[in-house]
Amino acid sequence: MPAPVHLTFLGGLGEIGRNCAALEVEGRVVLLDCGQLFPDDRPGVDAVLPDFTWLRQRADRIEGCVVTHAHEDHIGGLPYLLRELSFPIYGAPFTLGMIRGKLQSAGVAVPDLVPLEDHDRRTIGPFDCEFLPVTHSTPSGLMTVFGTPQGLILHSSDFKLDPTPVDGRVTDLARLEKLSADPGIRLLLADSTNADSAGSSASESEIGPVLQQIFEEHAGRRIVIGAFSSHVHRIQQIADAAVATDRRVVVLGPSMVRNVGLARQLGLLRISDDVLASEGELDGLDPARTCVVCTGSQGEPRAALALMARGRHRSITIGDRDTVVFSSHPIPGNEAAVSRLHNDLSRQGARLVHSGQLGVHTTGHGKADELLALHAATDPELFIPVHGEYAHLAAHHQLALERGMAPDRVLRCTDGDRVRLDSDGLRHQKRVSDEYVMVDTAGAPVSERLVEERRALAEEGFVVVRVVVDGKRGRLAEQPFVETRGWIEPDEREDWCVTVADEVVRVLAPVLVDGERGVRELARLVRRATGRLVNARTGRRPALVPVVEVR
Repeated sequence: MPAPVHLTFLGGLGEIGRNCAALEVEGRVVLLDCGQLFPDDRPGVDAVLPDFTWLRQRADRIEGCVVTHAHEDHIGGLPYLLRELSFPIYGAPFTLGMIRGKLQSAGVAVPDLVPLEDHDRRTIGPFDCEFLPVTHSTPSGLMTVFGTPQGLILHSSDFKLDPTPVDGRVTDLARLEKLSADPGIRLLLADSTNADSAGSSASESEIGPVLQQIFEEHAGRRIVIGAFSSHVHRIQQIADAAVATDRRVVVLGPSMVRNVGLARQLGLLRISDDVLASEGELDGLDPARTCVVCTGSQGEPRAALALMARGRHRSITIGDRDTVVFSSHPIPGNEAAVSRLHNDLSRQGARLVHSGQLGVHTTGHGKADELLALHAATDPELFIPVHGEYAHLAAHHQLALERGMAPDRVLRCTDGDRVRLDSDGLRHQKRVSDEYVMVDTAGAPVSERLVEERRALAEEGFVVVRVVVDGKRGRLAEQPFVETRGWIEPDEREDWCVTVADEVVRVLAPVLVDGERGVRELARLVRRATGRLVNARTGRRPALVPVVEVR
């Protein structure tokens, strides 16, 4: 009887981010992507990762990692995992170049990087893998066909069906149809991000004419465009519009500079040296004949656009002769940050253009009709929707049922699920951890409790109460010291500190007379008394920091 295949989903099923899954046959593991989730409103957190415990326990069984494309939600976890483990990484040259740069920047040893071209075949551990081109919003995306003892498993990667991509590289449905006919596709794992959006996505090539229209309508003004640094095809179209309107192009932001250089080196981006100018040349350029392409379209606080919006960029001061174009949609969860960025740039005098006004962006993920076309081409025996928030997974599940798949042929999974594929089909096994692992810029873990304290400090302020107890006499050695910030108006602070100190004395005096000397218990009483008073009088819940010393 053929060996079963186990699939373990460590992230990406239930949120947009930290995509990571493992395929396993007889204990030998191939990892599929290793991404991060952006920290959103988690102060002091640089990245949210999958829980790698399951992988650490199988460190000597990992044959390699197949990376589908170069987005952070698929590669951002590698610098953290590779601090502890080492295994070969398989991906397209552009993807591997991005990974190499990330690992070197993080001071992490670079493992074997195995380049893949379209239609390559590789044996990775127990799997006979074939790699097919897909169109997405970054170059050289690859879908993977895993040959297994249980038949072919197809992972779609993030994809769309763009009939006219900028680079002419279309998703290879023809090859999928051949594989579907012989030997057949046993299991499909497919991108669900736009499963709840009807119709089909617009072609990337439709964005170029819109950009050129913007350049022409804003003649005589400097144009600043915020875009994803990995969206090479968008950068190409921006550069083409700049050339057509006789503008020089300046790229800003470390990742933008690095990715443009890599893409030009690999021949994926065609911009001549005569068109590109460096940041250091900005002062000598005519603003009306300049296009700046930069990072920060998602409202990232340290990115170039945010620095411009706050008047803190070292090379550019935004004014009323600037047009700022947002050539992206806000990622779910970033809407508020992007809205603040719009407002801050407007205050600087900039004229804004964004996707709510003109078609300056299109998605890299197929919508419902494109997903149905993938299902029709592959005609899988079994299906698991992947990559998306839970509502996306549910919508893709429903699409498969409406197309005619039997309910027992579709399995909906979430982070932490472990699935067995054998001759009887798919079934859930014992779950693994789906915990969010938060890390800071140094890669050190950050606990949920610490994040909650930071939120409280940021939103409600703090109150520190220091109490010194005379243990021999059973009384306070001095009046409690109270300090507070971010909780009460400064001109009311002194009166409130006296009020809090008096309440602490009232609560502690009788228990000290009764013989209580435990620091932990006294601190609990201080915290409780302070919190009760503050909440009753103001309705606020600042962070409370009791400090008790018994002498």
